[in-house]
Amino acid sequence: MIEGALRHVHRDGDRSAICRHGRGQSTVGFAFCRLLGFELSPRLKPIGSQRLPRLDTGHPAAYPNLQPVLTKPIDWELIRQQYNQMVKYATAPRLGAAETEAILRRFTRNNVQHPTYRALSELGRAVKTIFLARYLHGLALRREIHEGLNTIERWNGANDFVYFGRRGEMTSNRGEDQEASMLTLHLLQNCMVYVNTLMLQQVPAQPHWQGRLSETDLRALTSLTWEHVNPYGRFELDMTTRLPLG
Repeated sequence: MIEGALRHVHRDGDRSAICRHGRGQSTVGFAFCRLLGFELSPRLKPIGSQRLPRLDTGHPAAYPNLQPVLTKPIDWELIRQQYNQMVKYATAPRLGAAETEAILRRFTRNNVQHPTYRALSELGRAVKTIFLARYLHGLALRREIHEGLNTIERWNGANDFVYFGRRGEMTSNRGEDQEASMLTLHLLQNCMVYVNTLMLQQVPAQPHWQGRLSETDLRALTSLTWEHVNPYGRFELDMTTRLPLG
C-alpha cells in the first residue's frame, strides 16, 4: 500500500488519502502514513471494537460514557525519544534507500519490544484516534471512503474477470514476463472501459431517456462493467450435423 502511494507521489506529486479495507490498517501503518505525509483512511467495519486512549492529564473520569472503550494513555515521551529513528525509517523508502517491505518487516508483532516499534505504535494510536473521531463525526468522510473503495473493488473485479487464464495466476518468475502480463491486462481493461463508455453515452442521448436520469443516477454510472462480455469467444453450433465418429 505504502509502496504504491510513494510511486504515485513520485510520478504525479499528489499526496492524497489512502482508502483501505479495515484489514489493511494497523497502528504502525497509521504512523508510517503520517510520517510520509499521507492520510490513511480505512473502512472500519468493526467500529464497535475500536478503542480510544485515556487522557494522561486533566480528569480521565470526566467521560463516563466512554469508559468501556478507553485504554491506556499514549506514551508521548517514548515518541519524543524515538522520533529521529522513526523519521529515519520512514525516509528510507521515500528516498529509495530501502524497500518499504523490508522496513516494515522489522516492525511486526515479533519485535513488539523494539523501542522504535513501540514508538510507532504509540504514534499510530494517536493518529488513529484523530481519524476515528473524524470518521464517526463526518458522514461526508464515510461516504468518500466507501465510494473510493467501491471504485477500487470494481477495478480489481474487472482485472480478475479479464485475467481469467490459468486461474488468474502468474506462472513465470521472470520480471519481464510479469511486466508484459500486467501491461497487457491494463491494455485490455482500458479497451473494455473505452468501449463501455461509448455504449453508455448512447443510452442517455436517446430522447426517451433525456430528463429521466438525475445527477445522482448519472454519477452512479460506471464503465467498469463486464456482464455483457463473453471472454471465451463465440461458438456457433449447427444442430443439424453430427460428428463423423464412425
